[in-house]
Amino acid sequence: MTARLVSLTPAELSERLAAGRAVLVDVREADEFGRSHIAGALSRPLSQWERAHLAVRPETDVVFTCRSGVRTQGACDRLADRVEGPAYVLEGGIDGWKRAGLPLKVARKAPLEIMRQVQIAAGTLVLLGVLLGLTASPAWFGLAAFVGAGLTFAGISGFCGMARVLLLAPWNRPRRA
Repeated sequence: MTARLVSLTPAELSERLAAGRAVLVDVREADEFGRSHIAGALSRPLSQWERAHLAVRPETDVVFTCRSGVRTQGACDRLADRVEGPAYVLEGGIDGWKRAGLPLKVARKAPLEIMRQVQIAAGTLVLLGVLLGLTASPAWFGLAAFVGAGLTFAGISGFCGMARVLLLAPWNRPRRA
């Protein structure tokens, strides 16, 4: 039997949070959570889900969220299995919460999420390789091919070398107090 998450609108979740009847569990990665999240949400990334500590009072509704709701729905079996009783999902995720005009805690100085940085860097390198391949030398098409091969490897293996390199960039390092 497939587990199912019951959908809650942002307004319904807001009421439950205000009344102390719900706990919100954000399943996005730590860098995404650090950039913006709903006040009081717990950060429990899907990548570490099996090791995540999820102690919730039995009478409290557990509501899961991600950026748009797609990631949460895709993992509904894994999520719902950790909850006694019904499990909920925020309809539209953080994006839906924002569209409803509800407040988000935003760290404007936090770097872009690492996967967005990878997308920008990979896209720029592919575009550069193609443009230089057309205008300077066909050898530059190798740059586009190299990036494409790296992205394919990352998708298959789950290891993204470009993300690892970008994590070493000065803007992605924790600031000292």
